[in-house]
Amino acid sequence: MNELRFPEHFLWGAATAAYQIEGAARDDGRGPSIWDTFSRTPGKVYQGHTGDVACDHYHRYADDVALMAELGLRAYRFSVAWPRIQPDGTGPANPRGLDFYDRLTDTLLDRGIDPIVTLYHWDLPQTLGDRGGWTNRETAEHFATYATAVYARLGDRVDVWTTLNEPWCSAYLGYGNGVHAPGEQDPAAAFTAVHHLLLGHGLAARALRSAGARSVGITLNPADVRPADPQSAADAAAVRLIDGLHNRIFLDPLLAGGYPDDVREHVARMVEPTFIRDGDEKLIAAPIDLLGINYYQPSYVAGRPDGAGGGGAYPGTEGAVQFLPPTGPLTDMEWMIEPAGLTRLLERIATDYPGVPLLITENGAAFPDKPGADSPDGPGQVVDTDRIGYLDGHLRAAHEAISRGVDLRGYLVWSFLDNFEWAEGYRKRFGIVHVDYLTQRRTPKASARWYQEVISRNGL
Repeated sequence: MNELRFPEHFLWGAATAAYQIEGAARDDGRGPSIWDTFSRTPGKVYQGHTGDVACDHYHRYADDVALMAELGLRAYRFSVAWPRIQPDGTGPANPRGLDFYDRLTDTLLDRGIDPIVTLYHWDLPQTLGDRGGWTNRETAEHFATYATAVYARLGDRVDVWTTLNEPWCSAYLGYGNGVHAPGEQDPAAAFTAVHHLLLGHGLAARALRSAGARSVGITLNPADVRPADPQSAADAAAVRLIDGLHNRIFLDPLLAGGYPDDVREHVARMVEPTFIRDGDEKLIAAPIDLLGINYYQPSYVAGRPDGAGGGGAYPGTEGAVQFLPPTGPLTDMEWMIEPAGLTRLLERIATDYPGVPLLITENGAAFPDKPGADSPDGPGQVVDTDRIGYLDGHLRAAHEAISRGVDLRGYLVWSFLDNFEWAEGYRKRFGIVHVDYLTQRRTPKASARWYQEVISRNGL
């Protein structure tokens, strides 16, 4: 393969999320989140796993940051746990919760690593969940207050702020098909949550800017939706429908001034969108400085009258759309590996929504990693060649997008550590660093050393 170099100042790093790694679920005044409740609900999470201990990052962050520095990471994207800052989702900020992120930020900066803060990665305070969660407009307003409190403590040292991580998951998986917290299955609730999440972004972004934030953005997980048959009009219609519910319902209000008409019409078949008030779309559409892109796999769909649709994850598509099963080599999540989908997706966003710098905020793969006694790197090492192949292919796809004119500013691998993979518990490993959950020992995998070399040469 050709040797590739990325642009000067391209940002290399890794990402994690609070509930997936921190543990310390009851330390220093942290309140319960909807994921604490959901993981304790029988049958919701693999073998009843919880994030109570996770990777114990709350107590081991200094060693973890030292390992990040050893690997040459230039940036680290972490999320703040709302229940640590406001245990009930409202009221005065908990200083002990803020202290942890204060220490983490200083430790990162001391090691030459740029902190990138995500304010919401799904761990809504349970008290707000009891009041309707993201189906309640007040949650969006409380989110802005929380964002202000975090900025007041960290804003003098953190340059890059993202409001939400993957609101598609929060809305559709949390309120549509119920496979994520809070576990509801209600199309009306899912669409209401979509809007209130975006409203929360708009309110928080305005609050952050008013407080002096230099760079404000949001992270989405847009899908590269492809037709099963490029010559089929029915398949093209299916692509349009799924693209509307997955991509344009978020991208258009954020970057094009409002919700697309066809999506509004689809939503109105299931719920009257009275939750959209005058002025909301203008607030949501306030300019952002950065759009985070999380990419893992493409989606192939067909338009079929007997299609099962996307269930609650795509309300109203039943009997109209068939999602094709993934083909070719798959990850341990049974996700399709198609790096070209990343190039197409980045190009599409740059073309349809020009002028916004992009950052790959998550990309990675789960594989059944096992430390081997006969590993060529020594006993206990993980030689994860499949992950190296996945990352290599997707970095080449990202480079191709840059060569075609896409303003891509950096790449953050998912994930720095093996961690609590939501409903899958601890059985799926995405990390470039292996975690022994019994001893909490960290062991860089072969992919971590490979990524270290990528960073050092700024290319492949």
